[in-house]
Amino acid sequence: MSRVLLINGSPNERGCTYTALREIADTLDTNGVETEILWLGRSPMQDCIACFRCQETGKCVFDDLVNETAARLDEFDGMIFGSPVYYGGPTGRLTSFLDRLFFSADGSKFAGKAAAAVVSCRRGGATASFERLNQFILMTNMYAVGSQYWNQVHGHTPDDVRKDLEGLQTMRTLGRNMAYLLKARAAAAEAGISRPVHEQKVFTHFIR
Repeated sequence: MSRVLLINGSPNERGCTYTALREIADTLDTNGVETEILWLGRSPMQDCIACFRCQETGKCVFDDLVNETAARLDEFDGMIFGSPVYYGGPTGRLTSFLDRLFFSADGSKFAGKAAAAVVSCRRGGATASFERLNQFILMTNMYAVGSQYWNQVHGHTPDDVRKDLEGLQTMRTLGRNMAYLLKARAAAAEAGISRPVHEQKVFTHFIR
């Protein structure tokens, strides 16, 4: 059975972001996909200091939830990143976590996974935050899962979010789309259709 890890980047464990993620998780569960919601908590989250030690050791020099999650990446076939909107962007907690996770972990552990970003806002800034989180997905050979609208919900409280009928429907559609993609991927593997083999990465910059 496929498994999806949903990461809650809100400081509120059961707030608006959780309400959106819970709607997706329930839909995935109904469609035969196991789920786990990981709350990043309220403790300070160390950001990346570009020490590059992870390139030597295979793990982040700061031994915390990032390394714990990296060690479990093979358990999951899909990932969803959820965040409230702070000043038109996702939380620093979540972006610091994802910066270190994606930089320190073996990139092949992300390739081929189904992935999506979800954002929650009171009023504005959702699409900018949504775009920021999608950058992690779109440059690591993950398969971005869309929905009937941008993956966002609106509300100041969880009760408000539960009244956002379009937003919750968007979450359910996202869940069904992800479940379908995961089942299609499994069926392809059974049929002998292998994942793409990627070329060795070429790194350049603008002055060479």
